[in-house]
Amino acid sequence: MLGQSNQALLEELLLARGPGGQEEEVRDICQRVLKPLCDELWSDPAGNLIGLVRAPEPAEGAIRVMAHLDEIAMVVKRIDEDGALRVFALGGAYPVNFGMCPVDILGDHQVVTGALSFGTMHGTSSTPQSQHVLSGDVGWNDVHVITRRDKAELGKLGVRAGSRVVLSQHWRKPFRLNDGIAAHFMDDRAPVLAALVAAGQLIEKRESLSHDVYFTFTSSEEETNAGAQYAARTLPGDICLALEVGPVASEYDTRLSVDPIVLTGDEKGYYTRSVSESLLLAAAACGYCPQPALMPGFASDASAVLLTGASPQAGCLAIPTENTHGYEVILDGAIEACAQTLVCYLLDPHRRA
Repeated sequence: MLGQSNQALLEELLLARGPGGQEEEVRDICQRVLKPLCDELWSDPAGNLIGLVRAPEPAEGAIRVMAHLDEIAMVVKRIDEDGALRVFALGGAYPVNFGMCPVDILGDHQVVTGALSFGTMHGTSSTPQSQHVLSGDVGWNDVHVITRRDKAELGKLGVRAGSRVVLSQHWRKPFRLNDGIAAHFMDDRAPVLAALVAAGQLIEKRESLSHDVYFTFTSSEEETNAGAQYAARTLPGDICLALEVGPVASEYDTRLSVDPIVLTGDEKGYYTRSVSESLLLAAAACGYCPQPALMPGFASDASAVLLTGASPQAGCLAIPTENTHGYEVILDGAIEACAQTLVCYLLDPHRRA
């Protein structure tokens, strides 16, 4: 189980709202934690937060470790005269990911409360939306947000097309499940915490570092990977390593456990073989049974920058997670396993059997 301080930090991260392009609440927490752990700490023009842990001179190069700040969310498409918001996906979100639930609307001047609604399910064929609800085939055209404010009032509060709509803090608290923990937005708050824990462990072992390490907390991963693309082009180093949640699915032969998942490829292509092999060996050296997986229905910051050529090498280390992009479940010890494996890898990135 997470130590008390890290449990509190995970809850703080989960409660923080971080839709793509508006990740300030999450970034501020990471900045506070990283400040005493890094040699340098800054935010770049893309909204990434970067903490540098230097190797003793002379360094042999640099590794960019990436965990993303943002979460799946919604964005306002238009506002009806009665104040109902018509929304669309921000990132890989579908109505089923949220259900009918309370939401926070991030206006320019104020956070406004709302309720995500699919409308009634007691209609007939005269109401197509009701039929979609009954069949379970709900699309964004069937969805609206109830605000109980009119359009003019919302305008004064800074709610407009492009405003972000996120799951309310009312529904963000983590929930204990015996030996596990469930919450919305473990993607990517659990890997973010793993990166923060690893930074704290690494600073104590920096005399063994051969490479500089850039802990990079990226923006807008769920939509465009824009933050990672900018960081890969502007930071030193040949390797990008993404920390992620890893889907648990029989087709990938992955199981819900503490044993880290090491991706060999995803929908954007294949990860660098030597990086994947070193991650697998690092996990095994820490006493875990790593889970190698090829996931054609998945992607990460690392595969995105590898695809575009922004980074010549990339890998992905993931925390096994049930219900990805939903009410996500991880096991006690999984965050620590990811952090421990990451530190082991960073101390010997060219590990061989």
